[in-house]
Amino acid sequence: MAVITISRQFGAGGRTLGKMIAEKLGYRFLDELIIKEIAKMARVSKDTVISLERSAGGPISRMISSLLSRDYMERLTGDDRGYLDEQGYVDILQDVMTKLASEDNVVLMGRGGQYILQKDPNAFHILLVADMPDRIAFMRRFYRLSDRQAIDAVNNGDKRRLNLYRRMGKQDYDHPELYHLVINHSKVSLEKARDLVCDLTTQKKSEQYDQ
Repeated sequence: MAVITISRQFGAGGRTLGKMIAEKLGYRFLDELIIKEIAKMARVSKDTVISLERSAGGPISRMISSLLSRDYMERLTGDDRGYLDEQGYVDILQDVMTKLASEDNVVLMGRGGQYILQKDPNAFHILLVADMPDRIAFMRRFYRLSDRQAIDAVNNGDKRRLNLYRRMGKQDYDHPELYHLVINHSKVSLEKARDLVCDLTTQKKSEQYDQ
């Protein structure tokens, strides 16, 4: 019984790796479900959460969050419809990640899981990195993007990641001390990375059972 969080530099292949790990271990890979749970708790649509994740930290998002309070927006939209700003997203995200982690045998994709579940004894935190040219090439290959689209996707993904952690008050998200395992996809294949993570979690759990 374990929880695995995958943090990654955008374009390093984190989502692909997470699915591979979940398939080999028979775990559930949770990415879209996180979005659905946030939407449910905030009483907004799934598209609203996706849009906020994509625009988090942008000038329009910051302006709205600073000018309009959550209480005011909820009164404006009525009891049946909620409102979600950046801070509300972070607050709900912590509850959602903690709840999903309690179910065990799950792989949680991104969104600060290495911080939210830092004290969870059953959690294993993985960081996947890669050189910038390899990240761009990965986006081109797996998502069939042009060179320009791939570059923009990686740069925008890095900005969103930075803004999320900034909202959480974190700056050390790529420091190896936060993780059980740091893997460089430029030097290690995803298949080998999958095996390393699976071996780590199964070996550690076996050690705990033997004690």
